[in-house]
Amino acid sequence: MTDPLHTDLLDLAQEAARRAGALLRDGRPADLAVAATKSSPIDVVTEMDIAAEKLITGLIAERRPDDGILGEEGAATEGTSGVRWVIDPLDGTVNYLYGLPTWAVSIAAEQDGETVVGVVTAPMRGETFHAVRGGGAWATGAWDGERRLACRPAPPLDQALVSTGFNYVTGVRTHQAEVAQRLIPLLRDIRRGGSAAVDLCDVAAGRLDGYYERGLHPWDLAAGDLIAREAGALTGGRPGERPSGDLAVAASRGVFEPLQRLLEDFGAWHD
Repeated sequence: MTDPLHTDLLDLAQEAARRAGALLRDGRPADLAVAATKSSPIDVVTEMDIAAEKLITGLIAERRPDDGILGEEGAATEGTSGVRWVIDPLDGTVNYLYGLPTWAVSIAAEQDGETVVGVVTAPMRGETFHAVRGGGAWATGAWDGERRLACRPAPPLDQALVSTGFNYVTGVRTHQAEVAQRLIPLLRDIRRGGSAAVDLCDVAAGRLDGYYERGLHPWDLAAGDLIAREAGALTGGRPGERPSGDLAVAASRGVFEPLQRLLEDFGAWHD
């Protein structure tokens, strides 16, 4: 039986993601410009990132004023309820800036430090993914009703389709490209979608056999990591560790361990 609190958190996350997604989809100005940069001149923030985060945090503060919040664009409150929201109002900002469809709103709720609810909505794909810990992973889209997600049966590694992403700091990107160059001959192929949240959900949906990336923040992966795990994927970081900024890996069983081992051997977690 689902915890009533988790049901309430899921309902709120879905409403916030739906409203923020509609704002981003329908409110994107034709002359959208960069409002600020983060780690480098190509790691951008737009006015819409900021507006979407304000919408989400405002709704949460109205409904659950005692909860903590951690948001990519600066929202940070401690809270006293034991619940913390981890929010990426626009994952895939560069895609959004250029008018590419692979971007998403990602909202997770933690209880006592463990992620219990995750919602990722990708408005331009018409899809929303969600999971409650212990309740499986689900999605709505062009099909009727909700569809339960399950990651793909594991192929041999040389037949695995794997996605990754690249950091915005030049030195880190260069090393990541070297790692990818070594991996490509050992896999079916590599994809680069531009949104960690979407990639994790695509692992959950069986559209990818695996995904890895270095340099992610909690808001990039909190919701997607739960969704992937609830769909049967394994997730982690370096061997024996949880996903972190050093390395995040998600893959179907049978792909996860050999992929993680190669990434460790290739030093994917450092320059």
